Amino acid sequence: MRKLEDLQILIANAVERLEYPAYPAELYEPISYILSLGGKRMRPALLLMACDLFGGDVESALPPALAIEVFHNFTLMHDDIMDNAPIRRGKVTVHEKWNQNVAILSGDVMLIEGYKLMMQVRNDILRQVLDIFNDTAVGVCEGQQLDMTFETSENISIPEYINMIRLKTAVVLGGALKIGALIGNAEQQDADLLSTFGENLGIAFQLQDDILDVYGNPLVFGKQVGGDIISNKKTYLLIKALELVKGSQADDLSQFLASKNFNNAEKVTAVTQIYNNVNVRSYAETEMQVYADKAFEALEKINLPENNKQYLRDFADGLLVREY
Repeated sequence: MRKLEDLQILIANAVERLEYPAYPAELYEPISYILSLGGKRMRPALLLMACDLFGGDVESALPPALAIEVFHNFTLMHDDIMDNAPIRRGKVTVHEKWNQNVAILSGDVMLIEGYKLMMQVRNDILRQVLDIFNDTAVGVCEGQQLDMTFETSENISIPEYINMIRLKTAVVLGGALKIGALIGNAEQQDADLLSTFGENLGIAFQLQDDILDVYGNPLVFGKQVGGDIISNKKTYLLIKALELVKGSQADDLSQFLASKNFNNAEKVTAVTQIYNNVNVRSYAETEMQVYADKAFEALEKINLPENNKQYLRDFADGLLVREY
């Protein structure tokens, strides 16, 4: 088995070798630009990992892995427009560097380029792989729309939130693993189980992200602690707290959510205290463990050598054991 870090390097090098036409420059330069911003290349590396797990040829899996990476960056380019984000990975976003119309059109081309890369899989699995890719792409769009809808919605339930993060985040992990498994000649049942493993792991990872946003060490987490609280983002912690709070605490939380003028530090401290009072962190950690357990249950059923299963266990542990 190749190390995950080696697979990520393989992807990074392959991304650098991607070439696009020089004309029209305004269409293709933004694609090269956003792909050059780096990132962990985790999603395409998972596709290569799955192929390797089943003894497949990792080199032959590079084009579909690149398809996942190009698709992912296409979603980021359009997400940045919707979020009006000025910065992506420490650099100016495409719509700020060029303009919104350029970013929309370049993103459209990226989606098409992703399909061109995905179509380089073997003919015997092409139809199935494209079906998985289609379902993944639609799921991400559905998840993004739900996330935007939740911003202005009240009374979002926990199951609705879990479904949103499944679509927005987890289906890409499951889809990448399933495609990689099929390229590696896995049996259909094993490919399905690996997809289930990836989806549930993705949900657990996002729930952990929600927890870390409030309780993480910013030096370790790499993000501003309390950012979700400041922006009133509908996370598991906020939705659960709204279920649990009563009386004056409910009034205080509602007031913080409605207020337009507030001190960021004071709001984070006060809302975190409300979370602590209703023990919302414990609920979130329990929910995260539910989905981690589902991932490991699927893993145990996969027909793989024990060493390969241990590789996946170690990978999952590495994702889910992050310092607070």
